[in-house]
Amino acid sequence: MEKPAWRIEKERLVERYRTENRQAVKGQIVFAGSSLMEMFPVQSWAEELGPDAPMVYNRGIGGYRTDDMLPILDVCVTDLMPRRLFINIGTNDLSDASVTIDALIGRYDRILSSIEERVPGVDIILMAYYPINYNAADEGMKACLRIRTNERIREANRAVEALAQRRGHRYIDFNAPLTDAQGRLKAEYTIEGMHITPEGYRAIWPEVAKYILEP
Repeated sequence: MEKPAWRIEKERLVERYRTENRQAVKGQIVFAGSSLMEMFPVQSWAEELGPDAPMVYNRGIGGYRTDDMLPILDVCVTDLMPRRLFINIGTNDLSDASVTIDALIGRYDRILSSIEERVPGVDIILMAYYPINYNAADEGMKACLRIRTNERIREANRAVEALAQRRGHRYIDFNAPLTDAQGRLKAEYTIEGMHITPEGYRAIWPEVAKYILEP
């Protein structure tokens, strides 16, 4: 069966990352995940943090799930041998009603185990999944968000937090500036109910930057 165009495009992105990794400085900061990470301009914004700040590499790949990341951990993480990794993977798993939270966490656990084995001593920060806003969603997005609900996201975040504790890593929730009084992604910070605008990322950037700058 012919691959969809988006899959071909993302495989090209993987190959671009693979090439860029050959010139990258090891022992820096890496952000890995799916589209919500790919769209977060951490790599360029980190240049604002001053000459003594570590280098930041964004290796997010839109559309990817936990089972997509597992075979390309070298490209997304381990080739770079980071000293600190921010990871947010699994939201696309949550958009599939056939994928249980337990199945998601099982694959996430294997991702972490592989990273720990290949990058000993890496400081891993598991980021909370971002909320969505069904009321602010485009019509084309609503079917997805009837599955990927905020209730399901909260359940998954509790499981990710427990996974972080079990493996001795940090779980950090940066979502407060993005969240409205009903626990939804603020309408002014979303493109179509799920993805985040540059202004939304700017709202959480100061807190994220603190962890980038940690010794």
